[in-house]
Amino acid sequence: MENQQEQSPQKRKYYWGDTPDEQDYYKLHNIKSTSSIFKSPRGLSLFTRSWLPLTPTPPRGIICMVHGYGNDISWTFQATPIFLASHGYACFALDMESHGRSEGLKAFVPNVDFVVDDFFAYFVSVIKMTQNDYQNDNIPKYLFGESMGGAICLLLQFKQIGFFNGAILIAPMCKISDKVRPKWPIPELLMFLSKFAPTLAIVPTADLVDKSVKVPEKRIIGGMNPMRYTGKPRLGTVMELLRVTDYLSSRLSDVEIPFIVLHGNADVVTDPAVSQELYEKAKSKDKSLKIYDGMMHSLLFGETDENVETVRGDILAWLNDRC
Repeated sequence: MENQQEQSPQKRKYYWGDTPDEQDYYKLHNIKSTSSIFKSPRGLSLFTRSWLPLTPTPPRGIICMVHGYGNDISWTFQATPIFLASHGYACFALDMESHGRSEGLKAFVPNVDFVVDDFFAYFVSVIKMTQNDYQNDNIPKYLFGESMGGAICLLLQFKQIGFFNGAILIAPMCKISDKVRPKWPIPELLMFLSKFAPTLAIVPTADLVDKSVKVPEKRIIGGMNPMRYTGKPRLGTVMELLRVTDYLSSRLSDVEIPFIVLHGNADVVTDPAVSQELYEKAKSKDKSLKIYDGMMHSLLFGETDENVETVRGDILAWLNDRC
């Protein structure tokens, strides 16, 4: 990776590398950050990060964060937890199986249910740790997920109803839109092939950075991520995502957790109409929907700085109203 001291200030606005002066950058934002390896219940070594306010008082809330497909928690993703931690929230995230620095064949997710178990075990451990550190069992706990991470957040809230106090869903992949879902007989052919070669990376798709990021400069920076998966989606992963999103789409009316869902109406990766459907069908008494005109999939990085600040402000206002 390019040394941070050699980077322009413009680039440092958007991502932070693992360099000696990284902690100095965190201190400028009045936070501290740590990284470690979490051993999942099934024995996988998963890379984790935390971003914590540098204050003696308990955090306003605990934010349990889930990144999207092909992404990780150590590049542009960090901008959001840094922002939230600087406003008093303790943020925790891990690289899911086969992503970033975590164990597994790159971008191969054979069973999302196991991934959900990994995240739940990790989040329970850091919640207990934070509560013990501050001797406070009443710190509210929130899920945060982008794209595929939004789908995982919905699965997490089903895992133990009432455990989390709310969810922030950024362009969630909670259903494969009919606009982009493969037509018959493609799904049937892919399912047949995946039984024999689930790790085969042959599913055709455009680069997600190009489809997600609006600002050309940020598109370049996003593409520089050394941990980003740039190959074609693997058969087994695609079939698993189809299975999980079919399941979620059948249970939108069962969602009870308080949530805010945020989506750009120019998103071609996940469908904003599905977020509208989630908002309308969910039985949650506390639910909010923000649809941003002209914005694309990457709301918290790929948009103009002004648009990013708007989305961040809406997230922070939602949290502050509930904490």
